[in-house]
Amino acid sequence: MRTVSLRGRVTLTAALVSGIVLVLVALSVHALFGLVVNRSENTVLTDRAQLARELAQNGVTPEDLVAHVDTRSVRVRLVLADGRTFGSLDHRIAEDTTTKTRLIRLSGSGEIDGSRLTLQIDTPLLARVQSRLGLLLTAATTSAIAIISLALWFGIRHALGPLDAMTRLARDIAHGHLGRRLEPSRTDTELGRTAAAFDEMLDALEGALRDTAAAEARSRASEQQIRAFVGDAAHELRTPITGVRSLAEAVLQQPTDTDPEDRQRMLLLLVRETHRAGRLVDDLLDLARIDAGLQLRRAPVDLRALAAAQLDSMRMLHPDTEFHLIGDPVTVSADPERVTQILTNLLTNACQAMRDHGSVSIDVRAALDRSSSSTVEVTISDTGPGIPAEARERIFDRLVRLDSARDTRPDGSGLGLAIARGLARAHGGDLACIAPEPRGAQGAVFRLTLPA
Repeated sequence: MRTVSLRGRVTLTAALVSGIVLVLVALSVHALFGLVVNRSENTVLTDRAQLARELAQNGVTPEDLVAHVDTRSVRVRLVLADGRTFGSLDHRIAEDTTTKTRLIRLSGSGEIDGSRLTLQIDTPLLARVQSRLGLLLTAATTSAIAIISLALWFGIRHALGPLDAMTRLARDIAHGHLGRRLEPSRTDTELGRTAAAFDEMLDALEGALRDTAAAEARSRASEQQIRAFVGDAAHELRTPITGVRSLAEAVLQQPTDTDPEDRQRMLLLLVRETHRAGRLVDDLLDLARIDAGLQLRRAPVDLRALAAAQLDSMRMLHPDTEFHLIGDPVTVSADPERVTQILTNLLTNACQAMRDHGSVSIDVRAALDRSSSSTVEVTISDTGPGIPAEARERIFDRLVRLDSARDTRPDGSGLGLAIARGLARAHGGDLACIAPEPRGAQGAVFRLTLPA
């Protein structure tokens, strides 16, 4: 891209165009002046010839005829029949073919009858006038071109002010002064459209910068979370693996005469630690699948019937806990195994929080979300100690366990609720811990929302 001065280019172009136009106008004026002069000469000669004929018909004397016809612009030469001459025109000039002359014969009474009258325009005078006109046009054209060039040079600087404003704004933004805009008053002009496009470009660039900064912040936060998660997962895995290793070494080092009951008890502990490590690995795999985009096997699912089946299983595992189911049959398109996994996690947490002494209720209802879309809400509430308001969102973080949970479930990994929320969101819904109703009531309340 050539970066020649726009001011100089516009000035030069406008000056050239103006100069060409002025020169053409001057030449046209000069040519028209010559045409008008030529026509005027013919008219004057015709008028003077007509006047001379009329005077000759009236019988004036040669002296009077010459006096009336000979003027400053027209000179005459009158030659009578007897050879006498009158007038200011020399015979040599009268015979010059390069000058505009007219020869007529006069008829009348007295001395003028049969005489010859030569009329000639004062060509040198007209030539001087035309020459002066040419000089005047040349001087006027040159002066006009000079004045136009100077006016353009200084006027275009003001006309290009909006471009200078764009340049200053671009430099300010390049130095970090974001948020400024040109804000054109009109967008139906060339500069207005350019300024509007410039502002749109700045909006897009600043939006991209904000998105990039937000993405970098999220990336850093995600990286920190991944590091913390890997560290916590390694710590959680180390406990059962250490237990497995210790128990295995103890079993191997036992003497041959060891009591079979002790050996059996150690093997049971070894199996329990192995199951604990296996559950943690399964949970980590579930989280990895959710992060990678879980593939759901959707089918029509009656949530009330699915919740009833889960309550029947929980009644056998926790006979001292009361279970209640209310609501109407509602069918949704979901993965039944994953929804069962969510309900199992929530019901197991509720029973362990109450230590098998209390009641758990499930309420299945159709509802509308904020965008007036049909949804299904499954609310699981218990009569346990509840969850503090400040921890109702934190419990869904990975590897997070409240202090009360550590007392009731020491083998828990802190991944169950994170997996349950991930599965709910994979269905297009959500899982949240809400405040119990009425206010002041005890117990935890979880609400699973799925699109109908």
